[in-house]
Amino acid sequence: MTTDLPTLQDFLAEPIAKRALLACLMIGFSNGFLSAFVVLRKSALKIGTLSHALLPGIALAVLMVGLTQWSALAGAVFAALIVGLGSIFLSRTSRLDQDTAMGVLYTTAFAAGLLILKNLDVRQKLDEWLFGSIIGMADSDLWIAFGISAIAVITLTALQRPLLIYLFEPNIAASLGVPVRLLNYATFAVTILVLVSSLQAVGCILSVGLMVAPAATIYLLTNNARTLFWGGGLIGGVGSVVAVLLSGKFGIAPGPAIVIVLGLLFIAAYLFSPKYGLFAPRKR
Repeated sequence: MTTDLPTLQDFLAEPIAKRALLACLMIGFSNGFLSAFVVLRKSALKIGTLSHALLPGIALAVLMVGLTQWSALAGAVFAALIVGLGSIFLSRTSRLDQDTAMGVLYTTAFAAGLLILKNLDVRQKLDEWLFGSIIGMADSDLWIAFGISAIAVITLTALQRPLLIYLFEPNIAASLGVPVRLLNYATFAVTILVLVSSLQAVGCILSVGLMVAPAATIYLLTNNARTLFWGGGLIGGVGSVVAVLLSGKFGIAPGPAIVIVLGLLFIAAYLFSPKYGLFAPRKR
């Protein structure tokens, strides 16, 4: 006995599917847009650390007030701020560099989060925050995603010129009067917001893929730094939508599907990019 797979028309007829596609477009675009900053700054490992640091914050929020949409979001933001800002504080008040301090803080917090979760009976709902559950997004979730996406894109667009100067010529940026420290704090805040917005799309475990792969793909195709932002946003948004459509068609989890599709696009660019691909003609 065989079970027919749902058709694409059946999937799109569901209101929750339409919400999921719209959310994917917004979340994917904002993550892809921000991924240009991550790639240019070479901070993908830091983003991975921050994304995993969201778990103990969610666990603490569940322990204190129970698992709700707002408690999980607040807990995630709190944890990211503690680990991120704590690593900066430790690096400035000790011999440690920020990467080392962040590694210690995030692993300690992650271990504490696992201990808390082990004694909580919320496994099914918690999986939605760990690995994503974009199909179950409500209208309120959609508005949150829209607000965060709009803030992220507008902020990064407004700061793009000083940001590019800072990324390529940090010493010159300071001499030109670019507020480097303020720029660091602003981009850090935007990064946390975008990470939190991607929780229900791919979860805190896979969110680093959504925030790194889009611009990494465009980076293999162009030398234009500004194109990284808009191209990354396009790859992130379109790739996420395609992944959700495929998940509805073949009955697979949307979160992993999004990261896999973006990963396949990256591999395609790595292999076939006209200028930097593995099989691109080499100048002698």
